[in-house]
Amino acid sequence: MKSPKVFLSLAILTVIFPGALFAQIPDVKPVKFVFMTDIHIDYTLNAPAKFKNAIMAINREHPEFIVTGGDLVMDAIGQKFSGADSLFSLYSEMIKGFKAPVINGVGNHENFAMNRKSGADTLHPLAGIKMYEQRLGKPYRTYEFNGWKFFFLNSVSFGPDRKYTGEINAEQIEWIKHELSGTDSLTPVVIVTHIPLMTVESQLFDSATAPNYRSDVIVNARQVLDLFRGHNLKLVLQGHLHYFEDIYVNGVHFITGGAISGAWWEGPYHGTKPGYLLVRGSKTGEITYEYKDYGWPADLR
Repeated sequence: MKSPKVFLSLAILTVIFPGALFAQIPDVKPVKFVFMTDIHIDYTLNAPAKFKNAIMAINREHPEFIVTGGDLVMDAIGQKFSGADSLFSLYSEMIKGFKAPVINGVGNHENFAMNRKSGADTLHPLAGIKMYEQRLGKPYRTYEFNGWKFFFLNSVSFGPDRKYTGEINAEQIEWIKHELSGTDSLTPVVIVTHIPLMTVESQLFDSATAPNYRSDVIVNARQVLDLFRGHNLKLVLQGHLHYFEDIYVNGVHFITGGAISGAWWEGPYHGTKPGYLLVRGSKTGEITYEYKDYGWPADLR
């Protein structure tokens, strides 16, 4: 007596489910882009000439666009207005050398006046993230290309002591919820964050049981990632740590993308040479990548 009921249920699914499924499939096309992070542009150590070398190498890749992971300047957080403003101008001028659009992320070093050593006033109208906003745009936002959706997060939070923590604040949490409510569950999603959502840095360089520092990982990462459950999160692009790692968990790559500046323009850092990530996404949402050392000429070392 149970067989007819089972057959009827299957028949209903056969009629309804395919139409609903096909109606939801987004128009996804392949993407090819570069992720570069921790540029720390400065006037010392031949940084502009070295960055120009990176720009030329990236242009030869012919990416459709370029994503940055923050710490673009070295450093607005610890300088007075004139120094910070000058570095933002230098960065803005240099990225004009790219042949593809640049979509910027934000790091801790973009927060003007927030370090006590800067001598700058936190009541300055451009203090904190406001100088970045004025020069480069919103600190968190989305970017869509070929059916892929990128979530750029501001992962830096400051306390009363002017020290920073990796955190996605409550305002962004509500913004993420709103954005995801209008995002098809099958749309391939990429998160871009300066401070990592996931890393094994402390376990790798300290000890197997060492906790991560609050300034080196997003403290509410679990809360953030839970928001993306039920969505097609494929890739998390991270910066801040200057070395390369790929943590692959439940179908998601958490890639800490080295640094354009390497060890702050002095060479490799923890074995990771100065470089960038060349990323390809397929029409089925699969990710492939290659970390590429762009090289410094001998006369720039």
